[in-house]
Amino acid sequence: MVTRRGFIKAGGLALFGISLGGLPNFLARAAETKKIIHPYKRNKVLVCIFQRGAMDGLMAVTPFTDNYLKAARPTLFMSAAKGNNPNPLIDLDGRFGLHPAMKAFEPMFLEKRLAIVHGIGSPNNTRSHFDAQDYMESGTPFRKGTSSGWLNRAVGLMGHEVATPFQAVSLTSSLPRSLYGDNPAVAISSLEDFSIQMRGNPVGANMAAKSFEELYDQTSSGLLKETGKESFDAMKMLQKTDVKNYRPANNAVYPNSPLGNSLKQIAQLIKMDVGMEVAFTESGGWDTHFNQGTATGVFARNVADLSNSIMAFWTDISAFQDDVTVMTMTEFGRTVKQNGTGGTDHGRASCNFILGNGINGGKVHGKMQALAPENLEDGRDLAVTTDFRSVFSEVASRHLNFKNNGLLFPDWTGETIGLMKG
Repeated sequence: MVTRRGFIKAGGLALFGISLGGLPNFLARAAETKKIIHPYKRNKVLVCIFQRGAMDGLMAVTPFTDNYLKAARPTLFMSAAKGNNPNPLIDLDGRFGLHPAMKAFEPMFLEKRLAIVHGIGSPNNTRSHFDAQDYMESGTPFRKGTSSGWLNRAVGLMGHEVATPFQAVSLTSSLPRSLYGDNPAVAISSLEDFSIQMRGNPVGANMAAKSFEELYDQTSSGLLKETGKESFDAMKMLQKTDVKNYRPANNAVYPNSPLGNSLKQIAQLIKMDVGMEVAFTESGGWDTHFNQGTATGVFARNVADLSNSIMAFWTDISAFQDDVTVMTMTEFGRTVKQNGTGGTDHGRASCNFILGNGINGGKVHGKMQALAPENLEDGRDLAVTTDFRSVFSEVASRHLNFKNNGLLFPDWTGETIGLMKG
């Protein structure tokens, strides 16, 4: 019997959404309705980037007028004052300054296409990376064991009776928690090495194939043959694409980093019109317990990679920008006070970035009090004043055009914060 996880990563692709009858759920639904949606359609696309390890939002976007922060970070505090400062913060609004290594973001903020939310985080106060990431990706911060991820539920809420196998794509080696669930989602570690193989059960072993044609021909189910042809055609189209020699548009230059390479491949999928609506990738190295650095160092390298990768992607997809929104996320922030090794420890709230033409940008959204001890959560952390679900819900439902009826975040009854235009 092919299980929901019958299709798993084999050097290239993982396909989730398998029904107990041995067919992908989206194909089974197509057979029931006899309605097949053509997969090669230009759609709205939401691109999510998970910054794993907990980004220091107070260094990425610093409230530089806060004297409490300055006192708490004697060697990590950064100023927006120019004078003799070779690397000042980029003054956004007289209160918040963008890290100088994120200069690539400045034009988008000035053009009001980039929004920042500060004080964002989870209502669950865990400081465990594993638990906080799990809660954020499941979208149920007080419930362990939720079987689906919030992005997979978003796919279902778009109401497609059947979609291409590329409706939700993660450019990662395995499917992220955000995309677990019954709706179709794939994880592709590399388009260049794209392949598919079924394993882990007798049926999967028997259906292993060197090409999509073999896999399709070996399928004994007439139902799969009848309803799956367009899906396999989409896979074959991707397989035949010369991704190795891809040339980004508008002279966009991607950083030679895992994030840069992932976003370059997401850009290719967007341009190929394979029906993608949700894309996911991730960035690591944000757990800066020691030697965090300021204008240079590990944190500066990370934020430079993040902003330069996103802006290379944005430049590359210029013809598609009206259809694409990019949103970052991180499981929690860092302590207000630096530690004894030139770093910061696990905290609570952080910040995130949302880029798109439909964004109410040019603002730092959210509420942040002065970082006086009495205003800190547990006397040490930037307090969570914006539940991550209020941001994720507004961006996903408005951009992807579905009605959020409580299924996206089933335990949440809060309000959105006005991130989207209109």
